Amino acid sequence: MSVVSLQKGQKIDLTKGNAGLTKLLVGLGWDPVKKSGGFLGGIFGGGGNANIDCDASVIMLDQNGKITKEKNLVYFGNKKSQCGSVVHSGDNLTGDGEGDDEQLNVDLSRVPNDVHKLVFVVNIYDCVSRRQDFGMIGNAYIRVVNASNNQELCKFNLTENYSGKTSLIVGELYRYNDEWKFSAIGEGTTDTAISQLVRRYS
Repeated sequence: MSVVSLQKGQKIDLTKGNAGLTKLLVGLGWDPVKKSGGFLGGIFGGGGNANIDCDASVIMLDQNGKITKEKNLVYFGNKKSQCGSVVHSGDNLTGDGEGDDEQLNVDLSRVPNDVHKLVFVVNIYDCVSRRQDFGMIGNAYIRVVNASNNQELCKFNLTENYSGKTSLIVGELYRYNDEWKFSAIGEGTTDTAISQLVRRYS
């Protein structure tokens, strides 16, 4: 099975025809855009100024698209869902280097019956005081991997210009007719913290 490269708005069946698939690794990556000199030059790792700290999180929703339990938010402050189906690998503070910057492990067999959708979001920590937005980030992507054999199932590269946006709703895993699908969302928002993103679903 070759890797499916998704465009914004596309969906893919994950478990249909792949009955043994239960354990997924969802990797998210990004890089700071390199700039030199000028007003913005200092933000990118120079002179003791702040790096851009992107945080990946998962919001677990019921069939009405609502988050009903506080523990159904998995982020750097709560790295494991109460049911144990979603586990966060931990916070990456800079986004520098190759490969995934943050990873989430999802065990589909442990997702409770009242959870119908897992929404993957990324926001910029402390974006207001640091005056940072996703126009300063490049090469952002989300990929879904079969954790049992490390086979990449699909990848979605976020290629739009997200200048002025401080959060991204990247993609969704969701139930459909007892199967699991992935949808490439790629929607930028001006939410400045994970708490604001969660309010969209409360």
